[in-house]
Amino acid sequence: MEITWYGHSCFRIVERNMATLVTDPYDHRTVGYAPLKLKADIVTVSHAAPGHNYLAAVKGEPYVITGPGEYEIGSVFITGLQTNGTKKSLDEPRNTLYLIEYNGINILHLGNLNRVPTQAEVESLGPVHIVLVPVGGGSTLNAAKAAEVVSLLEPNIVIPMHYATPESSVKLDGLNKFLKAMGLNDIKPQPTLKVTNVNALPEETQVIVLEYQHH
Repeated sequence: MEITWYGHSCFRIVERNMATLVTDPYDHRTVGYAPLKLKADIVTVSHAAPGHNYLAAVKGEPYVITGPGEYEIGSVFITGLQTNGTKKSLDEPRNTLYLIEYNGINILHLGNLNRVPTQAEVESLGPVHIVLVPVGGGSTLNAAKAAEVVSLLEPNIVIPMHYATPESSVKLDGLNKFLKAMGLNDIKPQPTLKVTNVNALPEETQVIVLEYQHH
């Protein structure tokens, strides 16, 4: 299985002989980065905003998931859970986080999560092997809260997303704040993350920084 980051909250997950999935495709005119040219069988959208739901950027005729529920497409199991937007205050945007299972590896995309989930919410997810976590503040988790979420989830691998980069035009914090909150110094970014199976995952939680990929 291979995970590639295209900037902001957009990733592509590919596994041989299984459906290809893209998360939160963006309109580059809103968030910066280069225009997306992706192809996918499944697209997950965490919330209704042009930085996260720009379906025109994804070719093919993907199955689009925009909210809570359980889905099975091409041997990929996806569970959408709503967070945010459950409070009485109507100005809080709704968000759906997605637990995506490829061959027994559970990947959790937190979307625009803006508060630390409760213990009960975390337990309802079951084991999380890889978490894609927003760390740049703004409308989502800031570095300290993101680190708190990581310690609650206890994943094998953490991939930060939704933070300031030279290509991004959204006002967000940089990655260093999150790395500091995790007690880390600089981490050398890598082009993609490849995982052969569950047994290949590190036992201790490891932060992996992906390079923003153009096409």
